[in-house]
Amino acid sequence: MYKYVRALALSLLIHSIPAHAIVIEGVEVADTISFADGKTKLLLNGAGLREKLYIDVYIGALYVPAKTADASTILSDDGPCSVRMYILYKEISKQKLTDGWTDGLVANLSKDELRSIQPRLDAFNKLFTPVHKGDVLSIEYTPEKGTEVRVNGEWHGAVEGNDFFRALLKIWLGPNPVSKSLKQDMLNSN
Repeated sequence: MYKYVRALALSLLIHSIPAHAIVIEGVEVADTISFADGKTKLLLNGAGLREKLYIDVYIGALYVPAKTADASTILSDDGPCSVRMYILYKEISKQKLTDGWTDGLVANLSKDELRSIQPRLDAFNKLFTPVHKGDVLSIEYTPEKGTEVRVNGEWHGAVEGNDFFRALLKIWLGPNPVSKSLKQDMLNSN
């Protein structure tokens, strides 16, 4: 009986210890996040480094309600989700950001799909300003509000439609992601 009680106590202790944040390039990436509404809580699915020409650009972190290594499950969902970008590069101009969204969408959407979201992409692109090393860019989706953009917690605006947010996710999780290694890291499938 004593061994059973001891094993049960140990099991309860292990399951009550909170998971720790991961650290990438000296940046702590939280294992859970809460949206501004205080109701929506998401789990870190995975995170990784986005490099371009051997330069560390940002850490991309994907937050979901339930962890999965299946991109199609995430892309077909209609619930809350978030991508956080922890900026590592000294400055990324608004033009570089918006060009990046467009390039990622062109690589992953058909012409008809891109045409159907173009007015919302234009509105989305207007929400950005330059970001700098240390900034945190949050792209959060909730069914009630759509795709909300925040920089360092400051709300910049929102764009409606789950289809729009899922199209954005294809930048990282689509068949032609911005980085194959980042896709694997965000899906925690290494």
